[in-house]
Amino acid sequence: MNATMLGLEIRRILRDPVTLFFTTVLPAFFYLIFGAGQDYADESVGNGNVGMAIMIAMAAYGAVSATVGIGGRAAVERSEGWGRQLGLTPLSDTGYVRVKTALALCVAAVPITLVYLLGGLTGSRGDTSAWVLSALVLIGGGCVFALYGLCFGLAFRSEAAVSAAGGSIVILGFLGNIFFPLSGTLLTVAKFTPLYGYAALARYPLTKGVVLDGTDGSTVHEALWVPITNVAAWLVVLAVLAIWLVRRGRARQ
Repeated sequence: MNATMLGLEIRRILRDPVTLFFTTVLPAFFYLIFGAGQDYADESVGNGNVGMAIMIAMAAYGAVSATVGIGGRAAVERSEGWGRQLGLTPLSDTGYVRVKTALALCVAAVPITLVYLLGGLTGSRGDTSAWVLSALVLIGGGCVFALYGLCFGLAFRSEAAVSAAGGSIVILGFLGNIFFPLSGTLLTVAKFTPLYGYAALARYPLTKGVVLDGTDGSTVHEALWVPITNVAAWLVVLAVLAIWLVRRGRARQ
């Protein structure tokens, strides 16, 4: 790990207040509006309350927004010649990937920390294991969405593509059962979207698989293999797609 380059990357992120707002402050604001500010936040679910379930969902949205941007910008940097510049330094391709991965994890941890801190101050309740395990899933699983951003950057090679990737996360958030509970056909479709498995797996230590039906407020139980399969499948799909895009880019050079 090249600590110097990682420090430079972190400082560059800090010089972009707009991105910091949307990846850090906005998810926290959403939690306060949709979670802590609602009467149903203190209703019980699993080993905690609804407020914590919403807290985890908003932290997931923030982490994904952050990691998508990191992956996308990494791809654009390479396509615009930064990779050739790095080739003149002792930093290897593996080292470059390690730095970007560490950067993605650091950036993802910021909105997660802020949202969890607000959750603890505003009445979100859950077992200690739920707090710890959900945070670990959010940080580790965020790497899947670094691949998502990477694929956009490799496919279109522009900052506009990276912005489009970030914008698509809002749509995927609604389809992924993050902003409000879905039901019927929409819930069935949601289970095939990338954010659904990620958020559901993070909430599982709290909810134990309880899923709220958005139509009548009833609950159903979802087996653990559903979100695990979703996350694993999207990880494979995005990894294979990223490898193919890298090879396609090299063939064009």
